Amino acid sequence: MAADSSVVPRAGSIRQLPAEKTENGHGPHPRNGSGRDSGWFRSPGPRRPPRSDRDLTSGSIPRNLVFLAWPQFIEGVLRVVDQVADLVWAGFFGHVAIAGIGAAQQFAQMTFTARMGIDWAMRAMVARAIGMGNPALANQVVVHAVTLSFVYCLILAFIGIYLTEHLLRLIGVSDAVVEQGANYMRIQFVGQLGIGMQNLAGHSLASAGDTVTPMKSTAISRLIHIFLSPALVFGLAGLPALGIAGAALANVVAHVFALAYLAWVLFTGSSRLHLTFRGFRFDPDIVRQLIRIGLPAAINGMERTTAQLLFLRLVTPFGDLATAAYTITRRVEMFSHLGSQGLGQASGTLVGQNLGAGKPDRARNTILWACGLGLVGNAMLTALIVLFPDLFMSLFARDPEFLEAARTWLLIQAVGYIFTGLTQVAAQSFQGSGDTLVVMIVTLFTMWGSLPLALFLSQGTPLGALGIAWAMVAPMLVRPLVFVPYIFWGRWSTVRIFGWEGVAPASR
Repeated sequence: MAADSSVVPRAGSIRQLPAEKTENGHGPHPRNGSGRDSGWFRSPGPRRPPRSDRDLTSGSIPRNLVFLAWPQFIEGVLRVVDQVADLVWAGFFGHVAIAGIGAAQQFAQMTFTARMGIDWAMRAMVARAIGMGNPALANQVVVHAVTLSFVYCLILAFIGIYLTEHLLRLIGVSDAVVEQGANYMRIQFVGQLGIGMQNLAGHSLASAGDTVTPMKSTAISRLIHIFLSPALVFGLAGLPALGIAGAALANVVAHVFALAYLAWVLFTGSSRLHLTFRGFRFDPDIVRQLIRIGLPAAINGMERTTAQLLFLRLVTPFGDLATAAYTITRRVEMFSHLGSQGLGQASGTLVGQNLGAGKPDRARNTILWACGLGLVGNAMLTALIVLFPDLFMSLFARDPEFLEAARTWLLIQAVGYIFTGLTQVAAQSFQGSGDTLVVMIVTLFTMWGSLPLALFLSQGTPLGALGIAWAMVAPMLVRPLVFVPYIFWGRWSTVRIFGWEGVAPASR
């Protein structure tokens, strides 16, 4: 395979762990003829379910996609509750509270997607290692990713404690909105240590082929959040009434419980991955590769959310009502993504494992299947949003004036929702292969290119704030024109993650 110099370390730079060892490095590792895990192997400790050892590099591609995607689809539905539920409770305090949560969530999302760069690098490396039949190497990658993520979350907590009000005023929201959103945002920043670690742990299992366990952990966190959030917001069951900040605190507590469950699975060997810090050796080459792959993914997430913050900055001069309408349409958009979120993550895992197994054609067919299914799924969900817009928006507020403004925003945005299924799946598939650079570049030009258009349409035409809504549709329509040809170009399939890939065993 040809090497991509932007993502390839020097040959053999990452220490190649013996494939014949078990996940925790003890004893022989039975193999089948393909060099992958044999289905009957079980690591020491608790007996794990057969789904953990399923070979995803053979058999029906659509069946493997569904096998991985359905738990991640349910997990995506549950994750929507993270932000949607908070807005439901904010609706009881009026549109200023909705605007406050919306502004705070934009900043929280930006920092979250920056940390997700570590997750995407880890996912690509773990999936490749599993496809190569080397779970011990996958374990090492996860432990290093945990270390990096921990340091990042500590820095984020410091920023959240001291800079929250300054960041909110930076985007031009009113003092009333700052007052409503500051404590919510501060708790979200400090709580990223639990939230981020829970996401990283779940993604590590999913990239190894187990998507059911992360779904269970998300179900645990969402159930706790649903019951604890109103209690802390309104002061029920003897708990203090914290207002919308209580929703943020409930969210953090819920994620900590989910993290505890995932940690038990990972450290007891109840999955294909079996983590241990015993005998841990810091490997700078693994860290360099995590950063090399993860940095473009982190920049991609940050440039996307930063652009959304700048869109919000263009909206705020039109008043709190327009700001709240923008916030609601961003949240309703999450419903349109539900058809593609699970498929994209499933496709990324399959692509990584198939490339690790030396099957690039099968990896390409996986992307094509996933993109087609994502397009159909998004079209169906978008149709529901267009036919019943008030049904979705009334989850958050019931003010007729607000609903009228938000309805127009939503119908404009729906023009681009159909195609986001295809582009989400393609982008996550490329990232699963380790090619995070192209996704970053496409996002940079499409998202940031639409900002001057938004400024012109909102300031230089009678459209006003609705010109921003139209400008935000533009990147949704342009990305498929780039991603679809790139699937067939195939550069993503030549990315090497580990230095010895494609090297004959005798010469390693």
